Amino acid sequence: MSTQSFSNIKNIAVVAHVDHGKTTLVDGLLQQSGVYDERDQIEDRVMDSGEIEKERGITITAKNCAIFWKDTKINLLDTPGHADFGGEVERGLIMVDGILLLVDASEGPLPQTRFVLEKALKRNLKVGVIINKIDRPDERIAEVKGEVEDLLLDLAMSLEIEDFDIDIPFLYASAKEGWATLDPTNKKENMHDILDFIVSDYYPLPNLDKEGPFQMLVANLAYSTFLGQQCVGRIQRGTIKKHEGYTCMVAEGKNKNFKASNIQVYDKLATADADEASAGEIILLAGMADGFIGDTIVVQGNEEALERIYVEPPTVAVNVSVNTSPLSGREGEYLTSRKLEEFLDESCKLNVALQYEATDDPKIYKLKGRGELQLAIIFEELRRKGFEFMISRPEVLFKDEDGVRTEPFEKVVMDVPNDTTGAITEALSLRKGIMSGMNPITEDRTRVEFDIPSRGLIGYRSKFLTDTRGEGLMSSEYLGYKPYAGDMNARQNGALISDRAGKITPYALFNLLPNGEQFVVPGEQTYEGQVIGEHNKVNEANVNCVREKHLSSVRTAGKDQNVILPPVRPRTLEWAMDWIDNDEWVEVTPLNVRIRKKELAANKRSVVRTKKD
Repeated sequence: MSTQSFSNIKNIAVVAHVDHGKTTLVDGLLQQSGVYDERDQIEDRVMDSGEIEKERGITITAKNCAIFWKDTKINLLDTPGHADFGGEVERGLIMVDGILLLVDASEGPLPQTRFVLEKALKRNLKVGVIINKIDRPDERIAEVKGEVEDLLLDLAMSLEIEDFDIDIPFLYASAKEGWATLDPTNKKENMHDILDFIVSDYYPLPNLDKEGPFQMLVANLAYSTFLGQQCVGRIQRGTIKKHEGYTCMVAEGKNKNFKASNIQVYDKLATADADEASAGEIILLAGMADGFIGDTIVVQGNEEALERIYVEPPTVAVNVSVNTSPLSGREGEYLTSRKLEEFLDESCKLNVALQYEATDDPKIYKLKGRGELQLAIIFEELRRKGFEFMISRPEVLFKDEDGVRTEPFEKVVMDVPNDTTGAITEALSLRKGIMSGMNPITEDRTRVEFDIPSRGLIGYRSKFLTDTRGEGLMSSEYLGYKPYAGDMNARQNGALISDRAGKITPYALFNLLPNGEQFVVPGEQTYEGQVIGEHNKVNEANVNCVREKHLSSVRTAGKDQNVILPPVRPRTLEWAMDWIDNDEWVEVTPLNVRIRKKELAANKRSVVRTKKD
C-alpha cells in the first residue's frame, strides 16, 4: 500500500503552452512537499524522464506523480505543451477534476493555452491560473491577467456555457526560483501557496460512487518488465480488488475476461502495490494482456461501457517504407516490413492521436498524426531501436465537402523582433497565409498572427528561425478545414543530386561550392540519386561529387593549396522532413540521415521542377 495515509484525494492536471514552465513548477512542488529525503539526488525536470525529452527539453508524454499535503493525496498530471501532442492532454483531462493553467508573465496566453482551456471547459473542470515567470524583466502581469480573463470569457461564450464563473483565482510564481504567492508584490520563499490552493475547497473531491459495481475507462497504457501491459485510468465507480475477475469491453469484437493480477497506485515519483482501490483513485492495472486506450473495464456480470475516448483526428500523414537505398543493411538491425508494421501498430496503441494504414505497395505504410514534430519523435524512437527505413514528405489530409476540396488550416502566432516583420510577412504570404492581426508587445517586439494552410507551415520552422535571427517564437492552433488555397512548391530551390556512386572528395565539393549549399562532407559514401545539397536555382542539377583531382608530374606555385570547405548544417530528422519535396525520400538509419530521390537513375528524372500540392 501507499507509504502515507490520507483522508482526501485530488486529481489535478498542470497544463500550459510549450515552454511556459510546467515541468519546472512540478519539480518545485515535488521538492517542497517532502517527496525527496535528504539522501535523494534531485534531478532537474524529473518528470521529463524519456531520453528524447531530456535531450530536447520538451514534454512528449503525459506523466503522473503523487504529492501528499495536509492529509490530502494529490495525483498530479504533467501534460505536454506542444500542439502536436494535444492527444496526450485530451486523454489526461479524463482522469482529473481540475486544472492548473500556467501562463508566461511576458508571452501571455498563446494558441495551445486556448486549446487546453477549451478542452477543460468542455469537461466542466475547475480552472486555477498561475502566472509564471513574474521575475522576468519584461513581465506584463496586469496585461496578461486581463488577456487570460478575456480568453476565458471568449471560450465561455463560444461554448455556450451557462452560469460561467469568471471569478477564476490567480496565483503568481517563479517556478525557476521555487516560490509562489497570491500577491505579485509580495515575494515569498516557497510554493506552499500553490499546494494550499490545490487542497482547498476550490477544487472538488472526486464526486464518484464508491459503492456501485466497478467501472474504469482506460486512458493510457504502460508496460512493466515483470507485470506486462498495464492499463492506466481513474476508477469511475466502485472498488477493484486484487485477484478478482473483471471484463474488458472492447470497441469491436468479443469482450475479454481476465483476473486483476496486480494493482498499483501512484506514490510520489514511483508506484506502490495495493490490494484494492476505490472510485477517484488513479491506478495501473495488470492482468489484461492486450487492452486498448478507450476500453472500459468493469466487474464481470455488469457490462456497462463508458463513453470511448475520441480525440481530434490527424491532419498530417507521411509514408513510411523499408529502406531500398543502395547503402541499406549496413547499420540497422531491423529491415523488414513486418518489423516496421509491428512498431507502428504498438505506437498507435499507445497514442490514440496516431493512426496507420497499409498502402498498395506492401513495403510502404501511411502514418497519420497531429503534426511534423509528433511524427519526427516517433521516427527518432524507431531509429534508436535499430531500424532502417525511409519517410516521405509530410502531407496534409485533404477532404471533399459538398464537392469542394478542403484542407486543414492553422492560426500561427509569432512573437518577433520589430525589424523582422517584413521578412515574416513576405515568407508567409508566399505560403498562402493571410494576416489576421499585428500588435506590439513591447518596444522592440511585435506579435503577428496569420491564418495559413497547414501545408504552408511544413518546412517553414527552420526558415523562421533564420528570418528572426533565432529570436522569434512561433506557435500554432488548428482551425479546422477550409477551401483549398492553391498549389505551392514544397521549397523554392531545387536539389544538387549525385550522378554516380563512390566516396565523396573534397576536390569535387570545393568545385561545386558556387552551385549552392552542401549537406555532405568528404569521405562519405554516396550513390546515384542521393541529394548532396540545395541548388541555388529553382531547377535541379545532377553533379559529380566523387571526382578526384588529376595528378601529374607538373607542379606550380599555389596549385596544391589546402581545400577549405564551409561547415554543413546538422542533418537532423526534423530538418530533413522539412526540406524534402514530394519526389524525395528521407533515408534514416541508426547512424545517418540522408535525402534521396525516389527515382535514383538520372536518365529517368527531370531536372525541371513544377508546382505541386
